[in-house]
Amino acid sequence: MISTEVTSGTQKNFDLGPEHITQLRALESLCFEYHWTEEQFRLGLEKKAFFVLGYEEQGMLIGYLAYSIVLDEMEVLNLGVHPEFRRKGIGRALMHDLMRRCREMDMKRGLLDVKESNIPAIGLYESLGFVQVGVRKNYYPDTREDALLYDLNF
Repeated sequence: MISTEVTSGTQKNFDLGPEHITQLRALESLCFEYHWTEEQFRLGLEKKAFFVLGYEEQGMLIGYLAYSIVLDEMEVLNLGVHPEFRRKGIGRALMHDLMRRCREMDMKRGLLDVKESNIPAIGLYESLGFVQVGVRKNYYPDTREDALLYDLNF
């Protein structure tokens, strides 16, 4: 049995590629009701339309962060953490890694959207300095929920 506690030295962040799609899709199905297809992941990763950071503990993918880069802007597309490992700092670790990379690449701005009911994610993003700048009404296809739009200047 894998411990649900994140312990020092047993976890790592790494870049995911097309060879990780099976693991990525399995994790995503645990995290969200609405899933990207294998083809969406494959095309995005192979054509570098987006990138994915993974968080592994004891050989198991337990978190991921998908993002895109256009010119000097980064957009968070998806952030998912295995339900048994939530509220342990994994999402924050992935976001910190991404923000560090963005600063190294001289990105100017970070963008994301989040379901208005996702209070834990909103708390995370706001604690990292993201500021709400707008709302997209009925944005999410699975729930027709509004998306809150967030912005961060690096």
